Amino acid sequence: QNGELKLADFGLARAFGIPVRCYSAEVVTLWYRPPDVLFGAKLYSTSIDMWSAGCIFAELANAGRPLFPGNDVDDQLKRIFRYPWEWGTPEWTAWDWGSPVCPQPYPMYPATTSLVNVVPKLNATGRDLLQNLLKCNPVQRISAEEALQHPYFTDFCPP
Repeated sequence: QNGELKLADFGLARAFGIPVRCYSAEVVTLWYRPPDVLFGAKLYSTSIDMWSAGCIFAELANAGRPLFPGNDVDDQLKRIFRYPWEWGTPEWTAWDWGSPVCPQPYPMYPATTSLVNVVPKLNATGRDLLQNLLKCNPVQRISAEEALQHPYFTDFCPP
């Protein structure tokens, strides 16, 4: 009603420092874990939270239905790569995540659905925000500050 989003369960919260630190790859509930972390990246920043926020945003738009309800890491990646990423499967080796994150070639999956079908109740501005939150490359993910300035929130909660 007033534009506030409150999240809980920071059991894995860590102090975030600059520069980015090396952490464990076993963070974030599986369904909300970004591809870079699923592939084992240990150098990460708040971009992992933005992916999670995107998953929650899509879930809210879908009446509580999770976007990627995987059973294990492999199933989770397959569910993520069903969608058109800019939206098939991204070119993992082209990204510098500080370590080899994909130890073996990951199969390319053709996109089988569109974002409009994934979140039909979300308008075009909302889908744009979602697409920016769910960038496979963590460097390209929108920041929290950028997300709050996104036109979706301007339209949804005028100042």
